[in-house]
Amino acid sequence: MLAKRKKGRIYAVNLKMAPTLVVKYIIQVSFFLFSVLCPVNKNKVTFASYRSIDLEGNLLNIHREFTKRNQDFRFNFLFKKFNSSFSGKLNYFLHMIKASHALATSRYFIIDDFYFPVYVIKLREGTEVIQLWHAAGAFKKFGLSTLDKPFGPSREYLQHVKIHSNYSRVYVTSANIIPHYAEAFNMPEERIYPLGLPRTDYFFRNGEEVKVKQKFNTLFPEHRGKKLILFAPTFRGSSHYQSKYNIPIDIGILKEKIGNEYLFLIHLHPYMKSGIRIHKNDEDFACHVDGQFTIEELLSLADILVTDYSSIIFDYSLLCRPMVFFAADLEEYRQERDFYYEYESFIPGPLVKDTNSLANIIKQGDFDLKPVSDFREYFFDHLDGKASERIVNHLLSKRQIR
Repeated sequence: MLAKRKKGRIYAVNLKMAPTLVVKYIIQVSFFLFSVLCPVNKNKVTFASYRSIDLEGNLLNIHREFTKRNQDFRFNFLFKKFNSSFSGKLNYFLHMIKASHALATSRYFIIDDFYFPVYVIKLREGTEVIQLWHAAGAFKKFGLSTLDKPFGPSREYLQHVKIHSNYSRVYVTSANIIPHYAEAFNMPEERIYPLGLPRTDYFFRNGEEVKVKQKFNTLFPEHRGKKLILFAPTFRGSSHYQSKYNIPIDIGILKEKIGNEYLFLIHLHPYMKSGIRIHKNDEDFACHVDGQFTIEELLSLADILVTDYSSIIFDYSLLCRPMVFFAADLEEYRQERDFYYEYESFIPGPLVKDTNSLANIIKQGDFDLKPVSDFREYFFDHLDGKASERIVNHLLSKRQIR
């Protein structure tokens, strides 16, 4: 009886893996066929992401830099968000075949996150996969660093899918975090380069802050002149199909405590489904911004950032402005995913766990920005707005500099 139950458990696990194995097989077969039939195009550069349907963030900035070069590049774009409906799954299969063709024929295949097709093939000679990880710095653990955590991949999954394999080069913001990325991606430190994060170039471009303030005042004229608090929590859940979020801050109490001189902006991670409901009485104080602004624009607008465990704290540190950390579920999150550093001593701002404490910190307004400045210096080797230029120079050069 025990043996039968054991077999039943094994069968259930294998059945759960079946969709993954089917997709893996489709990718491998199509990649093989495209590799036989098509040569690698030395001028083809593919940008691919599940994070958005548009060219944005790191990929947008690198694309802009490529277009400045006097070379005959051919650009290919694979941007798709998927859902769990039948049509969503069908689109996913078709997209995987497109990705297989791009992987078989591109000189550079550039990604900014987990990208399944990369991990189930053997790269052709002449093709490089470039990882421009979407998060700056190193904060919460990711990739193979979470192997022993509920958030992380199962060992059975890793038997079939070598996640984060096949990266030819990875670009990060500082030499100090190279060991963390080497662990997360199980790759040699020598292929990880601290040349910067392309999207942070935005914060060094003249005139961007003026433009985004004008854009904000046009969209929200009733909030002109208010101080802006940006609440941007981290991603929750184990996949972008299931991540839901209910805001832990009592907006009514916060409004009562700090008054209408502030506007409370809520921005969710791209994979998160909103469960946010703003009471009609609080609509003059809080709003959920979804699609009107890029995250770089929102950070540029914000006078104060409130977050829990989001890596946008690295981007925001470039502006040297106040941050408050609202971490009501810190111990749960530590068990679920954990951090590369001790959270309480790592964060460059006050830690609160309830709405009243958050309101008191904001009302006092006495923020020490020295920790923010030190934080920025540690996690960024370059503060010049030229990350995209450095990375493209490095990609196109024959020599591999560090």
